[in-house]
Amino acid sequence: QLAKWGGARVIATVSSQVKDVEARLGGADMVVNYRTEDVVSRVMAFTENRGVDRVIDVDFGGNLATTLKLMALNSTIAVYATNGNRTPTLPVRELMEKCITVRSLVLFALPPPLLAAAQADITKWLESGTRVHNIAGQFALAETADAHLAVEKGDKIGTVIVDCAR
Repeated sequence: QLAKWGGARVIATVSSQVKDVEARLGGADMVVNYRTEDVVSRVMAFTENRGVDRVIDVDFGGNLATTLKLMALNSTIAVYATNGNRTPTLPVRELMEKCITVRSLVLFALPPPLLAAAQADITKWLESGTRVHNIAGQFALAETADAHLAVEKGDKIGTVIVDCAR
């Protein structure tokens, strides 16, 4: 939703029909089920063999081989998680040949001005229209371990919230 608001054509990869529907409701222009479809051929056809400019990766190590096949020249991979392979080997030559930037992100490590700018943009986005906010579960602070289990289970659709006021 945020990428669409920013003017991007959005491709989403999903693992189920339910997640496909949610991605489309969120504004995805194309949805690919990575369990049943050839992600590379679908994405390359969609981009007329140009590749993509940006990837927001939730499993950098697990997806790297596929992601590299999708990237356009002078593109960026933004990484904020890696579970499939926690210590991936970076194919530097492939990254160099396409001038691909790998940008890792952890919010608490961002310089304060960048974090403030991100917060301001997200606030503008939230104020600019109706958004899809899926809450997969809400837990009291004392149930934090249960909240973690809900996330780790891997089948949630939406955000798990820990409510410190409960």
